[in-house]
Amino acid sequence: MTEMPEQIQQIKAGYEFAGGALEFGAAVLDGTAYPEAKVKIPLAVINRHGLVAGATGTGKTKTLQLMAEQLSQGGVPVFLADVKGDLSGMASAGVTNDKVTARAADIGEEWVGTAYPTEFYALGGLGKGIPIRASVSSFGPTLLAKVLGLNETQESSLGLVFHYADAKGLWLDDLKDLRAVVQHLTSDEGKADLKDLGGLSSATAGVILRELITFADQGADVFFGLPEFDTADLLRVGADGRGVVSMLELPAVQNRPQLFSTFLMWLLADLFHDLPEVGDLDKPKLVFFFDEAHLLFADASKDFLQAITQTVRLIRSKGVGVFFVTQSPKDVPADVLAQLGNRVQHALRAYTPDDAKALKAAVSTYPKSAYDLQELLTQLGTGEAVITVLSERGAPTPVAWTRMRAPQSLMAPSPEPLIDQIVAASPNTARYAVAQDRESAYEKLTAAASAAEAAAAQAAAAQEQAAAAQEQAKAEAAAAKQQASAERAAPRAAREEPTVVEQVVGSSVFKSMMRSAGTVIGREITRSIFGTSRRR
Repeated sequence: MTEMPEQIQQIKAGYEFAGGALEFGAAVLDGTAYPEAKVKIPLAVINRHGLVAGATGTGKTKTLQLMAEQLSQGGVPVFLADVKGDLSGMASAGVTNDKVTARAADIGEEWVGTAYPTEFYALGGLGKGIPIRASVSSFGPTLLAKVLGLNETQESSLGLVFHYADAKGLWLDDLKDLRAVVQHLTSDEGKADLKDLGGLSSATAGVILRELITFADQGADVFFGLPEFDTADLLRVGADGRGVVSMLELPAVQNRPQLFSTFLMWLLADLFHDLPEVGDLDKPKLVFFFDEAHLLFADASKDFLQAITQTVRLIRSKGVGVFFVTQSPKDVPADVLAQLGNRVQHALRAYTPDDAKALKAAVSTYPKSAYDLQELLTQLGTGEAVITVLSERGAPTPVAWTRMRAPQSLMAPSPEPLIDQIVAASPNTARYAVAQDRESAYEKLTAAASAAEAAAAQAAAAQEQAAAAQEQAKAEAAAAKQQASAERAAPRAAREEPTVVEQVVGSSVFKSMMRSAGTVIGREITRSIFGTSRRR
């Protein structure tokens, strides 16, 4: 056996751990791999979080794959987002080739093609996978404002809308519920409620409403609703003791990065909310890989960044490890980066002044090393990385140029029939496949508006009926007055000497002639007074 250089001996000693560990590969010096010097990370410190960074095409996705494989093998559930669709290969056993064989021999690993227990999910059911939905209420104003692209003032106003809905018991299950609440607050009926909210102007409410309508028109309404995904389903372990790999398939929404990155943050925030404190464990309860992390932080508000920082800082005590995956450490805010104790840095490019600045910043985040990191990071081959992690006692390990082991599952997408079969056989398909629509804010406000319209119509009808009755009473009173006047005049006429005409009129013959005609005339007058229709 060739004697190991002192630097490699130091690396070997620095990565020898008493407990279980995940293996990255073998340490490298001057281009030569040393299989005896295994570069690993203790399972017990994975909840101290980490960063996997590197330029496009340097091997970040394969690093996620090999980490997820070993975590699953160790009984740790894993969640990861499959942005490009190629991580679905974890459900299939890998296929050997010359490159895989050469890599295994170079780093002293035995390679065996292996499939891993995998569950496939899809945002709102777009694409293959079990639908993942969130209610608008639980998603919250801060995350929703990030998705809608609202500024800080509008975000604050959106928070007031949520506060109003909560106070009134109006469930915001989907986007139409939130639109209904905003429309109510900007309507004549909701002006008083809008005034009571204080900080919400009608103009800002209008902006929020327009953004919601645009958002829904883009098809985003399918991501919100019921049944809401229970993040406890991410913590499953199979009957064989291996952790289930929950994979969120994102190819159908990869052109909407802010949406899926914010949804990933919702999943993490929901886990933080629901999980109990467990302190330090021998291995994490879940490892969460946050791919395309730079999209999460781009144009983020101060409140949003504070929420992320707090979640990352505190969720470790609940047994969850978070690994952010992005192109450069500078993509992650300093307060968040400070929480990431484990680093896997693939090659960086330095083609522009900005690239050179990013490279220098990346080097500055590593402990002192015998490697010339500024040069090394630009010369790493595909499937190589510069690694430092926390030891079991919490101290940084030596910086190690590492030749990574090859994943044992398929390094390509799994066949679609296999994915369909896995989805159909999952117990979660029955729970989440069919969308539900209960009585929530939209239905309640619509019912209240309908009831108000009905009450207004009833009041108008009652008023009209009362007016008609009043007119009828007036007519009856006038008729009675006229009749009374006629009755008072009759005795006086009887006492006067009748004229010739009166005598004729008063004769029995004339009375007989006029009796039937008078009856008809009397009927016409009476019906006219009461407004009824003529008898036919």
